[in-house]
Amino acid sequence: MESRVKVAGHPLHQMLLVFPLGLLATAVVFDVIFLVTDNAAWTQAAFYMIGAGVITGVLAAVPGALDWWAIPRGTRAKRVGLIHGVGNVVVVTLCAVSWLLRRDNPTLPPTEAVVAGLVGAGIAVVTGWLGGELVDRLGVGVDEGAHLDAPSSLTSRAVASGRGDRRHFPQPAYAGVDRRRHV
Repeated sequence: MESRVKVAGHPLHQMLLVFPLGLLATAVVFDVIFLVTDNAAWTQAAFYMIGAGVITGVLAAVPGALDWWAIPRGTRAKRVGLIHGVGNVVVVTLCAVSWLLRRDNPTLPPTEAVVAGLVGAGIAVVTGWLGGELVDRLGVGVDEGAHLDAPSSLTSRAVASGRGDRRHFPQPAYAGVDRRRHV
C-alpha cells in the first residue's frame, strides 16, 4: 500500500520520523550522561532536543495519520498502525511533559522529567519496531512498483504518476518470485 503523502516520490512520514526519533533518543542519552557526570550542560542540551523532538514528532504524525486512514479496515496493518500511532502519541506526550517539567530550570530537571523521558524512550523502541513491521512486513508506505531494479522516483513517469507504476516500467524476471521460498 502506497503512502498518500509523498515528496519527490517518497513517503513524507518516513522522511520526517527520523527527526523526533533521533532528537528524543539523544535527549535521553544526554540525561544519562548528566546522571553519570553531574554536568548540567548535558541536561540543558537535552531540554532543547526534547523541545525540537516534540515539535518534529507532531509534524511527523500528520502524514502518518493520513496514511493510517488509508489502510483498509479489518487488516492486521490497520491494527498495528493504530498501536504504533497511539503509542507514539504517548511518547510525544511524555516528552512534552518532561520538557514542561524542565522549563523553570533546564540545567537541573526534576526526577520526574528524566523518568518521563526514559519511559518515553522505552515505548519508542516498541513503536519504532511496530513502524518497521508496518513497512517491512505489511508493505505500508511501499510503492506498488517497488522491486530491485525499479526506476528512480525522480524519473519523469514516476513523478508524473506519483509512483513507479508497473504498467509503465518493465519488470525484471525475478519481480514476481516469492523470495521467501527461494532463500
